[in-house]
Order: sequence, then structure tokens, then C-alpha cells
Amino acid sequence: MGVEIRESPVSDTEFAEMEQFVHDYLVASVSGENEGGRMRWYPWHSAEYRFNHIRNVVALSEDIARAEGANEDITRVAAAFHDIAKLEVDQDAHAEVGARIAREYLTTRGDYPPSFVEQVCRSVRDHSYQGNLNDLPLETRCLIEADILDKIGVNGATLLLLRMGYESRTHMDTAEMVGRVLERGEEARKRVRSQTAKDLADRRLKRVRWFKEWLEDEIVGMESTPHHR
Repeated sequence: MGVEIRESPVSDTEFAEMEQFVHDYLVASVSGENEGGRMRWYPWHSAEYRFNHIRNVVALSEDIARAEGANEDITRVAAAFHDIAKLEVDQDAHAEVGARIAREYLTTRGDYPPSFVEQVCRSVRDHSYQGNLNDLPLETRCLIEADILDKIGVNGATLLLLRMGYESRTHMDTAEMVGRVLERGEEARKRVRSQTAKDLADRRLKRVRWFKEWLEDEIVGMESTPHHR
């Protein structure tokens, strides 16, 4: 079971203000850098993409939390802050820094229960955990599963297709790139623990398999790339 907090401590208005703060923080993280900026080799390392990813993870994590009996407020607030530091610090430090930013925000801009703040910050800090997800609190697991799911499916395939242009690839490489999404997605399917996340992964992978099959069927000379099912 998830953490029991009987009354929702975060109103919709307060959550919207949190999302706006995260958006503005991401924009400020890159606005002072030289053209290109750190981690902006591709469009999805921009503030615009990172904020869209965060919103996707918020929506997915809410769905998983609701179905799995986790505390939705802890999960969605942690999701909102989980990548806030992604564009200003190294990958291996962004979760810890994000937790500090979340703590400062929650302790200075509202009257949230200390236990709520602690659980949100713990989820943000641990969202990059690479071990068994069953070792974590349910809310943190829901966040990680949502973060994993946003990188697979049609969204993941679209991002890799955008990458093709930056790597000067032709459309004949499309099936290969989509095959990479399937491989990553199948690994993700093995890692997520909740049935809700597994079902979401299956649905997303099914769409990508269709897309890959349609490509190989319609484009003469495109080689079929093997992948595990």
C-alpha cells in the first residue's frame, strides 16, 4: 500500500503554480548559456522538451498511482520536480539537486505537512535508482515506472527519428532506429513491477511493432531488423 495521507495537501491551483515554477526554472537553466548550451545537442534536451517530458511523467504517474493504490499527491508532485535540475547539472547529480530544489519550494511556498515534503523529496532523490523497484516506496516506484514509460512507445520512436536528421541518416535507417526503441521498450517492460505499468508498456510496444512492420512493408529495400518479442 502507498503512504496514507488522508487529505490532499495540494490544490489544483497550487499544483499549477508548481508546474509554472518548474517550467520557468528550466528556461532559466539554459537562457544564460552560449548557443547550443549544455545537453542541447538535440531538440529534446531543450527546456521545451524537458518540460513536456515532465508533464508526460506527471500524467503517467498519476494513472499508475491511482490504479496501484499509491498516494497521488506525493507521486504527481515528485514527478513535477523530478527533472527540474536536468539542464543545469550532470546526469548523476540531477536527482539529488532536484530534491533540494523541491524541498526549498515546498517549505517556503506553502504549509505542507513535513511528512509529505519528506516523501516527495525522497521520491525525487531516488527516481534514478537502478535496482529492484520493489525495494522502493510505492510512490517512488510509480514515478520511476512513469519515467521509463515516457521513453518508449510512439513518443520514443518519434524522438529517435528526429535524431536521424541530426546524424545525417536517411529514411532507410528508420526501421533500425525504431528497432532500438523496441529493444529498449522490452527491457523496460521487464523492469517495471506494477501490472498497470506492464499493461501500459505492452500497449505502447504494440504500436511501435505495428509502425515498424508498416515501414518494412511499404518501403522497398528496407531491411527487417530483428528484435525480441
